[in-house]
Amino acid sequence: MLIQSLYNIVDSMFAARLGVNAITAISLAYPLQNLILSVGVGLGVGINACIAMSHGTGDTKKADQAAVHGLVLAGVHALFFIAIGLLGIRAYLGMFTKDPEVLALSSQYTYIVVLLSAGSLVHVAIEKIFQAMGNMKVPMILQAMGALINIILDPLFIFGWGIFPRLGVAGAAIATVIGQWSACLLAVFLLFRKEHSIHIRFRGFSFDRALLKRIYMVAVPSAITMSLPSILISILNGILAGISEVGIAVLGIYFKVQTFIYMPSNGLIQGMRPIISYNYGAGQDKRVKETIRFSLLVTGGIMAAGTVLFCAFPTQIMGLFHAGGSLMEMGVMAFRIISIGFIFSAAGVVFSGVFEALGRGTASLAVSTLRQFFIIPILSLILVSKMGANGIWVSFPIAETTAALAAILLYKKYQKTIAG
Repeated sequence: MLIQSLYNIVDSMFAARLGVNAITAISLAYPLQNLILSVGVGLGVGINACIAMSHGTGDTKKADQAAVHGLVLAGVHALFFIAIGLLGIRAYLGMFTKDPEVLALSSQYTYIVVLLSAGSLVHVAIEKIFQAMGNMKVPMILQAMGALINIILDPLFIFGWGIFPRLGVAGAAIATVIGQWSACLLAVFLLFRKEHSIHIRFRGFSFDRALLKRIYMVAVPSAITMSLPSILISILNGILAGISEVGIAVLGIYFKVQTFIYMPSNGLIQGMRPIISYNYGAGQDKRVKETIRFSLLVTGGIMAAGTVLFCAFPTQIMGLFHAGGSLMEMGVMAFRIISIGFIFSAAGVVFSGVFEALGRGTASLAVSTLRQFFIIPILSLILVSKMGANGIWVSFPIAETTAALAAILLYKKYQKTIAG
């Protein structure tokens, strides 16, 4: 997801040279892009868990069926987003800006990335299939290739050069979908070009209700968990709209940059899930606990490093987005306050992944919902009247600490599931 998220981040960094309206336009599209990615990865997590557990119990036929179902469902989800995009994009964007230029630019960008989102969704599904087979190298290569293509094409399509026309914000969207589709097509080629431990056969395909239930039991909570930031950003944008447009810009920049802190941890969790699922299915309870302890240690280290980075170098980070004046001042303050909660979020991140790996997706959802759908919005509404935008930033570390405690308590409740 780190490399997938780079698409919007790189677009924003280049588009920032076009002015504040351009970066605002792309920032407004970010929640929708994150929603699509969340649905794709959530489905992938469900596929991954089913394949890994089936392999752990020796049921290779069921593992094959899970992979095929995942690819078909990725296509179905793409059609859903196309329909939603055609019907509701402009109305959604219009809730957060009355500036006609920002609305026009954001609509151009969002229509392109949403209507052509099938490349991203199918690619992510295949990535999770490879990961379930124990192949982490191919997904990384595919994503790196797509992101590199986007980085190369962004300045060409945004600013124009030679045969490339100057397309501005729309050019950033075009570069994004070309990168995503390039990775998708190569992923399809690699999946079907030779035999793997997973065999993909569409002939005679029909949906298996029991398998669909197994996939979505994990996929839905995971997708909702990962899409909560999209909902949270939209809620906070609504609060900030009545206080400070600069605050909206700061929030957008923060959520892009924090990707580099949270996504490495999420990547670790993606590697942890199939290991826990497999060993849990095989009855290797000691290995399950060892994996959890290792994941907590590494994730805690990553988050601690993130706190140091955000507290020591906020000016340099904001400078990547050509920030100055009040935008720089507010951004520095926000980064330092919010990052206090990074270290506490390690427990929530790890145990959410553990719950999903054990098939306890609702527990994972409960932790994330508590943090992002209740504590942060409610505290923000209460504190913003007295502290202004700072009230929103303060709500983040409070929410992280509370969610971490809830995750630990839930784990202790489910710990009896793991014998020994």
